[in-house]
Amino acid sequence: MLSEEKINKTAADLFAAVEFPTAPAGLYDPLRYMIEIGGKRLRPRLCLTTYALYKDDIGEEVLSPAAALEVFHSFTLIHDDIMDKSPLRRKMPTVWKKWDEDTAILSGDVMCIDSYARIAKAPAAVLPQALSLFTETAAQVCEGQQFDMEFEHRDDVAMQEYMQMIGLKTGVLIACSAKLGALIALAPEEDCENLYQYGYYLGLAFQVADDYLDAYGDEKVFGKPIGGDIVNNKKSWLTVRALEKADAAQRKELQAAMSAPADTPEEKAAKIARVKAVYAALAVDDDARSEILRLNGQALAFAAKATAGVRYEALRRFAWKLVGRTF
Repeated sequence: MLSEEKINKTAADLFAAVEFPTAPAGLYDPLRYMIEIGGKRLRPRLCLTTYALYKDDIGEEVLSPAAALEVFHSFTLIHDDIMDKSPLRRKMPTVWKKWDEDTAILSGDVMCIDSYARIAKAPAAVLPQALSLFTETAAQVCEGQQFDMEFEHRDDVAMQEYMQMIGLKTGVLIACSAKLGALIALAPEEDCENLYQYGYYLGLAFQVADDYLDAYGDEKVFGKPIGGDIVNNKKSWLTVRALEKADAAQRKELQAAMSAPADTPEEKAAKIARVKAVYAALAVDDDARSEILRLNGQALAFAAKATAGVRYEALRRFAWKLVGRTF
């Protein structure tokens, strides 16, 4: 089993060497910008980690598919930031703010296309399965984003609906990453499926943690303004849970707070404080941390079905580094 340091260095070296065409600069500079501003490289690192469960070294055959996962994820972030009107990403201006919305849309499109060129370099023996997995995942991510946007205009989103949405928007790409590495390493089919489920539940835990940090995180660590979900009327796990627990008066107050204007910095701050006051009264922050632990436990149960010993420990550490930031 390769060390975590070796896997992380491979991921860092991979993205230091990623290249895009130089012209037209207005199309490709935003792609370079998105890769250069970094990120956790969660998806390619997970792909390399599951590959390394079955290989003693990292072969060339997994590098382009691993890069494809990050390139595709970056495409979704470019478009998400436009839809959410987010000014910052990883403490830096988002593409639409640095350039403009039209540039961000077109550059995001070509980034998606680039991800397919990279996934197509998967070994011939598994290329049909890799392309099928990646394509299905890409469509599911878009479905999740559509549900997310629709939920902004509804007051009656059930937790089951919300969990389905984040499963599509976040869970499936992390699941794809876990399965893809094992698939390229020619792991047994049962292991590939268990690792997919590990990634899926880890993705759910990661998204609930992200929702929690959006309301309670440190902006310097989180990398974007705190309270963005509240300002944009997005249904986070916290909101859905609060609506589940609220009595009639609390529900009315939460709905009024969520519909309050947020056009100025003062209005944004007041809206965030008002919503978080309801959260505090209902202790949904504690509920969120409990849910993160529950989902992480489900992920690790699937990891245990696929592997054991030092290999299981690698998956356990990977999971805890994702969700431990909320504790």
